[in-house]
Amino acid sequence: MRISKDAIPLSTRQRLRRLFHPAFLGSLRRTTPLSRAWGFDRGTPIDRYYIERFLAEQRRDIRGRVLEVKDTSYTDRFGTDVTERDVLDIDSGNPHATIVADLAAADHVPSDQFDCFILTQTLHLIYDTRAAIGHAYRLLRPGGTLLVTVPTVSRAAAKASRDYWRFTTPSCAMLFAEVFRREDISIAAYGNVLVSIAFLEGMALEELNAHELEANDEEFPLIVTVRAVKSAGGTSGRDRLWR
Repeated sequence: MRISKDAIPLSTRQRLRRLFHPAFLGSLRRTTPLSRAWGFDRGTPIDRYYIERFLAEQRRDIRGRVLEVKDTSYTDRFGTDVTERDVLDIDSGNPHATIVADLAAADHVPSDQFDCFILTQTLHLIYDTRAAIGHAYRLLRPGGTLLVTVPTVSRAAAKASRDYWRFTTPSCAMLFAEVFRREDISIAAYGNVLVSIAFLEGMALEELNAHELEANDEEFPLIVTVRAVKSAGGTSGRDRLWR
């Protein structure tokens, strides 16, 4: 006689599931991470895999006058036909900075200056994210491209008082559509439960294989990427956001 699953008590079903699908955590069964430096001390941080793949796929956008945060490493690595490089930083002590500004309050930076703005793993450190996206739009020339990556899963930054947000594909879709046209926005999520756990533990990219890295699960992403293009004749980002 066949027994209905519903006839088996929930506690029994849970116990059987643990028995037949045991969780072997091994060296991860600990209350402290393997690394507190995002895996830098073990190799390459796992999120770099997705960030750099995204930029490699969009290398045609990294052209003309390019703005990047903190330094020009990604511009130098992935840029094509770059004519001018600029660096944005809130820290006036950064010797690479050509523009010192808080992106959420960058009114003094002239509009319509850049063909591409590379903004990776930064927006979660800015409290007024909407203002920052508005200024990013404003700084682009018509036809210019904003390339963004944001974390869905990450340890808190060392200066946790400046680590404000984590993002999802729906939140990014709504935030960027406030200033960019919806048809000019492309959003994707990358990662799975394994790479998310590994990243939180501080494992390095070199400790995962290609199959593990390439599996994407929309319910367990590690990062979200956004490509947004400023339409020809586009108005100021601030005007679009607060009109």
